[in-house]
Amino acid sequence: MTTDVFLAQTLPDWQRAFDTLINRTGQHLPRLELRQQAKGYLQALLSPIERKNGWQMAEGLGHQTPYGLQHLLGRSHWNADRLRNEVRDYVAEHLGEQDGVLIIDETGFLKKGDKSVGVARQYSGTAGRIENCQIGVFLGYASSKGQALIDRALYLPKEWAEDSVRCQKAGVAEQVTFRTKPKMARQMLEQAFAAGVPARWVTADSVYGNDRSLQLWLQERGQAHVLAVTGQEMVTIGWQQYRVKDLLPTIAEDAWQRLSCGAGSKGERQFDWAWQEVNQGQGTDWKAWLLVRRSLSDPQEMTALRAFAPADTALETLVRVAGRRWGIECCFEQAKGEVGLDQYEVRSWHGWHRHVTLSMAALAFLALVRCTEGKKGLTFPSKKAGSLARFKQARGLSRGLSLG
Repeated sequence: MTTDVFLAQTLPDWQRAFDTLINRTGQHLPRLELRQQAKGYLQALLSPIERKNGWQMAEGLGHQTPYGLQHLLGRSHWNADRLRNEVRDYVAEHLGEQDGVLIIDETGFLKKGDKSVGVARQYSGTAGRIENCQIGVFLGYASSKGQALIDRALYLPKEWAEDSVRCQKAGVAEQVTFRTKPKMARQMLEQAFAAGVPARWVTADSVYGNDRSLQLWLQERGQAHVLAVTGQEMVTIGWQQYRVKDLLPTIAEDAWQRLSCGAGSKGERQFDWAWQEVNQGQGTDWKAWLLVRRSLSDPQEMTALRAFAPADTALETLVRVAGRRWGIECCFEQAKGEVGLDQYEVRSWHGWHRHVTLSMAALAFLALVRCTEGKKGLTFPSKKAGSLARFKQARGLSRGLSLG
């Protein structure tokens, strides 16, 4: 198929899809001026502009100044949570499957100074060390159709939450109090379940998996999950309690099974896996397991996970769900690299949530583009071009911003 034929077949579809997204987001902006600014903001986020900051985005849009875009994120009146709900529904409609997975994770936003809301010296998984940064807790959604981010919240460290003057200057509402990251994650999950997001599974790393209250809440509502835990986690087998780190060296060599937890950029992600049933109080219809993943290159490198699911669940299913957690890492990489998730220049509470929500909307649109490509079985002439590059080519974006 030639490029000209491809563009003729796909451009109208992408235009209609983008117009639909604009109409849906526009419902939550009370004035025509704001709707136009939001459309421009999404256009700029999806454009090839190298840095998605105010001045460069404004220049790409043909604006003399960035004041309109700054007004959208700052002084204007609109509710970012309502737009977040629209993004969540948009993702569920296009990517939703009953076997879908909700993924909890966080990402860091490195910052200089101390004025940006929530900034503090804290551990950032993005940097792999303690840095001056903001931390955002996110809820992702993954299915066989793709993945996207559907919720977000800025973590407010205790030193911020207890400083009312500092919070007031940053626009933090009085009702916002300190919450642990697992409590933030639970609220996001509650909202997703209440909204009817189709998800059979929940998965997360050990920051959340080690939280006993989150574990119990998921069990009580009969929500299947696979949560990573640290070696300090306690499990009960029979009448005896064990610390996970003490169990790992006792796993027999013939207990390991080599399985793939999904395809990665370099092929199937294969590990050795073992599982052991552990005690839980949900009757005979559900079971709990300690699931262990072992690296092929370094057998001493093991990761433990707590799994809870219907009793007839196969090991291969738990492994597949555990592998889904990488979906949110892909979302972070794509959102930061393609739609400017971390390139904002706002300091306020509502400014952060507005920018991040608009970036999530742009990312959701790209997820739809990729999903639609797969359904049509279409391929582009250049195998080296990524999905965003192909989308930009189809929209003429490689030659400059022309989304209007």
